[in-house]
Amino acid sequence: MLNLLLQTTIDGDPDDWNIDRFSRLGAFLAGLQDKEGRLAFRVTARNRTRPGAPDPVLSTLDASDYDQLWLFGVDGGDGLTPEDCAGIGRFRRRGGALLVTRDHMDVGSSICSLGGIGAAHHFHSRNCEPDRTRHCIDDTHAAHILWPNYHSGANGDFQRIRSVGSIHPVMRDRQSATGVIQYLPAHPHEGVVGAPPEDSSGRVIVEGQSLVSGRRFNIAVAFERSEHGGRAIAQSTFHHFADYNWAPSSGCPSFVGEAPGDGIARFPEALRSTRQYVRNVAFWLCA
Repeated sequence: MLNLLLQTTIDGDPDDWNIDRFSRLGAFLAGLQDKEGRLAFRVTARNRTRPGAPDPVLSTLDASDYDQLWLFGVDGGDGLTPEDCAGIGRFRRRGGALLVTRDHMDVGSSICSLGGIGAAHHFHSRNCEPDRTRHCIDDTHAAHILWPNYHSGANGDFQRIRSVGSIHPVMRDRQSATGVIQYLPAHPHEGVVGAPPEDSSGRVIVEGQSLVSGRRFNIAVAFERSEHGGRAIAQSTFHHFADYNWAPSSGCPSFVGEAPGDGIARFPEALRSTRQYVRNVAFWLCA
């Protein structure tokens, strides 16, 4: 059994995207079985400790027995200390696997300081998208949220996604009519990722499309094992994994103003596709 850590970059504020709001993801991962029918992952879910001080788990992650870190950048830009980033960097260099995700604008931008995978995440104030024509508001329904904020649909709805390049193992789906993952949860203002040009181990594997502008945007970058360390996934938004986006009845923080949709509830195939994606990521990271 492998040890998997689900971790946010904030403390346990009940009115924020704390780790309790990813409970469905944690339960699903904890129930996955390997080829022999044994439970595949021992899942630990936690928030960081007091902001501004090194987190005792993240800053020493390389000395732990964790095999994977799924890191949810839900902070305003100060969620990781230099000591935390160093610990996560050493963890990956010793072979540990990462999934690192964030959200719109500068939400989670502290992950930019992570070596290698941090360069895959584009924000408003740090490591902006190289194409300056994209430095504009996409989600015009929430003009107070600045770019990047790609509108893939309402929370609670789903988006149709597209595999990029040769079909990556993370995108395989034997139960899909196409043999490829077709759906992920939607979100009104997604962040964006890109393959760092200086790292040949990473490539874009899936993209979405804005319902407002029609622009395509990168959803995930996959990194193979390399001199930088273990496998990794950079994901455009943590809303692909949040309880609220899998089942809006789970609730959300009070600052979320948009009304949710009911697409996933009406079309169960979208949630099945999402779970298949999660399963693929978990097993690919440790393969």
